[in-house]
Amino acid sequence: MGKLIAAINMTLDGFCDHTLIAPDDEIHQHYTDLLKTADIILYGRITYQLMEYWRPLVANPTGNASMDEFAVVMDGITKIVFSRTLKQVDWESAKLAIRNIEEEALALKQESGKDILVGSPSLIVALAKLNLIDEYQICVHPVIAGNGLPLFKNISERIDLKFIKNKIFSGGAVILYYEPENKKQ
Repeated sequence: MGKLIAAINMTLDGFCDHTLIAPDDEIHQHYTDLLKTADIILYGRITYQLMEYWRPLVANPTGNASMDEFAVVMDGITKIVFSRTLKQVDWESAKLAIRNIEEEALALKQESGKDILVGSPSLIVALAKLNLIDEYQICVHPVIAGNGLPLFKNISERIDLKFIKNKIFSGGAVILYYEPENKKQ
């Protein structure tokens, strides 16, 4: 059984909008490697639609090796999309969730041999409230945005975390790895 990993980028002031940061080759390579360790990634509609940016790069590579490899790996990983408004998805490796987030996460944890990634702020919050996240991987970028979508919006109860490790990138970003002190199995 794999771990349910919340993996997301955010600014130093806690906002998690992909348009606020500019990942470099080293960060693209890190996330390519992370995707390779997983069977599935869970997205909400907004993040899923943002990630569709990578689809055309498979057929029309940019020439940037790290971005092109990321696009290929992103294209191949199974994506489960939670949406109240989308009626269908046309990315071959994507499908709409048919169960609620708790039922889906618990079932996937039982079925999956590799890790399951969660890449949308709303899903990270929902799963954190359900105490189902096994590990948080928060990549803090050296940017102060001033405003945006706060990552842990709507968390009203304390969640105690245990620091596991960090990874520092040459461009100044840092991934902080934590696991919840009391998590559901």
